[in-house]
Amino acid sequence: MIKLYAYPRSRSTRVVWMLEELGVDYEFIKIDLMAGEGQTSEFKSIHPDGKVPAIDDDGFVLTESAAILNYLGDQYPGSGLVPKAGTPERARYDEWSYFALTELEQPLWTVGKHTFVLPEDKRVAEILPIAHWEFLKACEVLSRWLEGKEFALGDSFSAVDILFAHTLRWADAFNVPSGSDVLDAYRDRMSERPAFKRVVAKESEFS
Repeated sequence: MIKLYAYPRSRSTRVVWMLEELGVDYEFIKIDLMAGEGQTSEFKSIHPDGKVPAIDDDGFVLTESAAILNYLGDQYPGSGLVPKAGTPERARYDEWSYFALTELEQPLWTVGKHTFVLPEDKRVAEILPIAHWEFLKACEVLSRWLEGKEFALGDSFSAVDILFAHTLRWADAFNVPSGSDVLDAYRDRMSERPAFKRVVAKESEFS
């Protein structure tokens, strides 16, 4: 059984969502980041940076949420959640996955860090306007891509939808508007998936 080292409503949510979509048995092991559990020597032997998520799949340890999604998708190719490597479909999937991490999430996380995550003496308020601007710019690009689409890659749900929807839900939690009715509707639509509702229930058990 896969061991998932996680903390509710963090990037771990992406992996919980993927596992629920796959219907794979897993053990949710809460690492209480607020209590400093991520910085213990025991956990750092699993994740050197002391962060979540991390998985242990029969002795194979992997970190970084997007890498874990790809690994799980490749392990369960019949799910269709991650296209086959070496295909144009996988290239398109990779393109938008990288966009989610580098263009959409990056400025949003900058807002989060300099608003409530970092110690107050490390926050730089002057960076917030440009981070908001960068996030809205990325939202405009994504909104144009998603216009008229049910899912990011067309007619079927994929792991890149997890990345997008989770990031947009973070934006909502951070009170950072996307500025796009298309993105808001997409976020809400993805949040209605049965697997995501199971994610919410699972994380509530450990909150």
